[in-house]
Amino acid sequence: MHILLVNDDGIHAPGLNSLHAELVKFAQVTVVAPAVEQSGVGHSITYLHPLLAHREYRQDEFFGWKVEGSPADCVKLGIMELAQPRPDLVVSGINHGANVGINILYSGTVAAAIEGAFFGVTSFALSQWLGNSAPRFPQAARLGAQLIQQIMAQNPPAGSLWNINFPKWSNEDQSSAEPWPRGVRLTSMGVSRQRETLEKRIDPRGRTYYWTGLEPIHGHELVEGSDVAALVEGYVTVTPLHFDLTSRSQLQQAEANWSPLVIPPQHHQE
Repeated sequence: MHILLVNDDGIHAPGLNSLHAELVKFAQVTVVAPAVEQSGVGHSITYLHPLLAHREYRQDEFFGWKVEGSPADCVKLGIMELAQPRPDLVVSGINHGANVGINILYSGTVAAAIEGAFFGVTSFALSQWLGNSAPRFPQAARLGAQLIQQIMAQNPPAGSLWNINFPKWSNEDQSSAEPWPRGVRLTSMGVSRQRETLEKRIDPRGRTYYWTGLEPIHGHELVEGSDVAALVEGYVTVTPLHFDLTSRSQLQQAEANWSPLVIPPQHHQE
């Protein structure tokens, strides 16, 4: 198996390094990752300047390619040029922070997996929710590698897309009997909007600037069966996604009531 490994936190991120260490145990892995952090860039791609890719070495051995571009750029460049033969899987992560609910739409980590699915390659996005705890990327990477192999053993359709999130480490001092994680749940994508913050500040030169962010997830926002709810409850969430944004119900309703638009002849002449 050949895996294209990408992320949005940059090629030096600990989450990517931990995942690489686990994936190479059962697959050939080609790393194509951003040269610097690209969090929150969504599915942006580079059009206005050339994409530069540089070889990255670790202890005098080739590790992968660092790209001066977005996560989606990395996947596009990897599949079309740098990761040969063509990858069997695209794996993106492990992200430093959760990607659940509507935040999936902003995520560079998930965008990289979507780009892989665009190419017809089965793709996975993996993220670690931090909360107030330090991340445990090696543990998440081991479990993530097992989940990837378990899902692939079921022969999912080529180009399928999976979003996996790991809960925060609740027993940081190791004294709690609560296991990490509590289990694994198949979930839907939560669509409730998380409360956002906007902090207005003044810089030393008297200019106004803003910091944006998100408030912690509150209990009344949790929808049973969603990725957000399961993650808060301490479960690993596995959510199958697709990138067809068509509203089928509205399309069917519109078709049922649709009348052909009559275009006047003079409009054709114009």
